[in-house]
Amino acid sequence: MEGRQAVRELLIAGTRRVKDIWLAEDVEPAPILDDILELAAEGRVAVKRVSRTQLEHAARSDAPQGILAHAQPLQDVDLDRLAETRNGRRPFLIAIDGITDPGNLGALLRTAECAGATGVVLPRHRAAHVTPTVAKAAAGAVEHLPMALVGGMPSALARLKELGVWTVGLDGAGDTSVFDLEVATEPLALVLGAEGKGLSRLVRERCDVLAAIPLRGALGSLNVSAAAAVACYEVAKRRPPA
Repeated sequence: MEGRQAVRELLIAGTRRVKDIWLAEDVEPAPILDDILELAAEGRVAVKRVSRTQLEHAARSDAPQGILAHAQPLQDVDLDRLAETRNGRRPFLIAIDGITDPGNLGALLRTAECAGATGVVLPRHRAAHVTPTVAKAAAGAVEHLPMALVGGMPSALARLKELGVWTVGLDGAGDTSVFDLEVATEPLALVLGAEGKGLSRLVRERCDVLAAIPLRGALGSLNVSAAAAVACYEVAKRRPPA
């Protein structure tokens, strides 16, 4: 895990063991670093002061912000579990169909968590997964969003239907506006397509509803993470707070 906010949320969540934290010797003091050091002390996590060169050589993202943590891998969960109503919260899932840009995926996960999504469905193949770059862009959201890895998105959507979850594909050609989404309060999976090409044909065919974001300017589309933000918060505003 790399980046200040990502490391901080890793320690706050406490859902996986943290081996140690590396902190660059020349890093400037900051309140968030004080928080991290305090959380590390409470959790008995070793903090190692290393040279900037050593830290950046070990980092896998472009700008680790002078800090990284070594932790156990994230554990994926079963798709059926994501479809369960827990503590009175109906499932609000984000299913991601082939997004390959790590920055987009990280920004999307951050938005989804802030909007109250209860889980994420990711394909195992031909898509970005949770790398240090994604985790940094997600700013800690990966610690709070259960994720299921599935072999194929079309079959996963079919299974969600069997479990009573509505599947809503975000598609520019959709015949329903996201602002008029009648199933927004139901158990729901918002399905987001890849950059450029959008939803694949099979995924589009498996969705119960195809919803579009009305565009009123000259441009014909939104970036996928921006489109996700609009759709997630349109769903969120119709659902009771957690």
